[in-house]
This record gives sequence, C-alpha cells and structure tokens, in this order.
Amino acid sequence: MTSAVYTHGHHESVLRSHRWRTAVNSAGHLLPVLRAGLRVLDVGCGPGTISADLAALVASPDGSGRVTAVEVTAGALELARAEIAARGQGNVDFAVGDVHALPFPDDSFDVVHAHQVLQHVGDPVRALRELRRVCRPGGHIAVRDSDYAAFAWYPRLPELDEWLALYQRLARANGGEPDAGRRLLAWAHAAGLTDVTATSSTWCFATPEDRAWWGGMWADRVVDSAMGRQALASGVEPETLARIAAGWRAWAADPDGWLSIPHGELLARP
Repeated sequence: MTSAVYTHGHHESVLRSHRWRTAVNSAGHLLPVLRAGLRVLDVGCGPGTISADLAALVASPDGSGRVTAVEVTAGALELARAEIAARGQGNVDFAVGDVHALPFPDDSFDVVHAHQVLQHVGDPVRALRELRRVCRPGGHIAVRDSDYAAFAWYPRLPELDEWLALYQRLARANGGEPDAGRRLLAWAHAAGLTDVTATSSTWCFATPEDRAWWGGMWADRVVDSAMGRQALASGVEPETLARIAAGWRAWAADPDGWLSIPHGELLARP
C-alpha cells in the first residue's frame, strides 16, 4: 500500500490550527449540495470540527443523515471522537482507514469529502479512485488542498522564505506534495473522473488578532511539532528553526502584515 509520513504530526500547535477549520471556512464548495438525510464520509477528519459541522447540516429526523469520520490511526481518530462528544452529536460514526484502501463497500456514501488530505498521501490518484469507488452514482466527491508555492505574504521576510523552502523539502521527503492545490484537477483526470468542477478559494490573515494567532501558531510548530523534529533529524540546526520562528513572530507583529493561502478545490460526480 502506498503511504506517506504525515509531516505536521499532532502537536498542540498543529491542532490549534486544525480546530479553527469549519465547514464554512474550509468546505464552502461542498455546502450547496448538502441536505438533510445524506450519508457523508469525511476522510482525514483530523480533530473533527468539519465533521461535526457536516453532521449538523445533514442531520434528519429519521436518523438517515450521518457522517462517518475516518482517520488513519486510532490515536488520531480519538481527537475527532472527543470533539463530537463535546458537541453532543449523535449522528457521527468513526472508522480507522487508509484513503488508498477504504474499509467500505462500493457506493456506500452520498458525499465523500477530504480536506487537506491529498497533499499528504503517497498516491493521490489512487486515493481519488477510492473516493470515487465508495461514492454512490449521482453523489458528490469534494476535495480541497492548499498550494504552498502560491502562498503570498507581506512584508517579504527572508525567514518566511526559508520556512517555505524547508517545509516543501520535508513534505516531499515524506512522500507528499505540498503544492497539491494546482494539481487536483490533473489528479482527478488521471483517476478517471470526468464530471469535475474545479475552483479555488483562500484563507487570508491580516487583522492583528489573525496575525497573532497564525504567526504564533507557526512559530510554535517550527520548533515543537513533528516538522521541527524532522527538520533537526535532516540536519537543520536548532538556531535555524529559532530564527524562522522569530520571523513568524516579526510578521505577526507588523501592522502591515498580510498573508493569503490559496486552495484548489474539486466537486466531482463519480
């Protein structure tokens, strides 16, 4: 089975950003097709905030509207279980599975969703074929991935350029593709999907509060998360990571600081 190492890991600094994600800010391209009673598969659900939102949107009086949240390990799935339990939602199921070989029969779901997943897997084309396999005829497949090479920020601090080059190197060494957003349509075509709508959307961080949160989060991630450990193991000096982290804090403190993160999106029919 083709797999990749997850570059980010599950340090608190990583979860800090993942728990910010909602269906509105991260799955807007999917929302118009959702309705009560649909069966949804959320692959790579992370801490479950998007899963919980999707579950609320498809909930139905007869109980048919359900979300199945999937993660690659039981430990990672516990994060979603905790989020769903805290919200008191009863229409979410959980399963451990690899997107390259999902543990579900053909045509099991009305909607199959994966947010920030394909950039981290070893074979995104095979993964898309699996998403198509478990989606019923007439259903929808929705994916969204960022594109690191297209990130844009001001001021153009050299430490952030260094961060981007380091992240891309580590992600590719782990078997992923950090510039996935621009490749989604090509991967979908290679997977045999023909009824595909490709779009894009962005996250933008420009207020003092947003900069403090995003810049502080990445400053912590650079030195404390799995990425930081992988960087050290690859020969990067601790002083380099500290300098990059300081660059993120300097960007966050700059009243002119601005950051745009573009995402590629697909909404496809099997």
